[in-house]
Amino acid sequence: MSGTALVRRPTETAALRAAARSARPLPPVPALMAALLEANERRDREGVCLAAHRVVRAAAPEVGE
Repeated sequence: MSGTALVRRPTETAALRAAARSARPLPPVPALMAALLEANERRDREGVCLAAHRVVRAAAPEVGE
């Protein structure tokens, strides 16, 4: 049985660092709340979690920084 090793490319590391440094504007809170309600209606637990976290980040930008 042979194992596979994860090979990271130099460009992948650079892209991850650049993404971490760049500011990504969030959509307005009302749009995020609409997405949260729609995910809840569709019983999409992952979508509810994602939308809820984005609402908190948009409403209180100092949280998590």
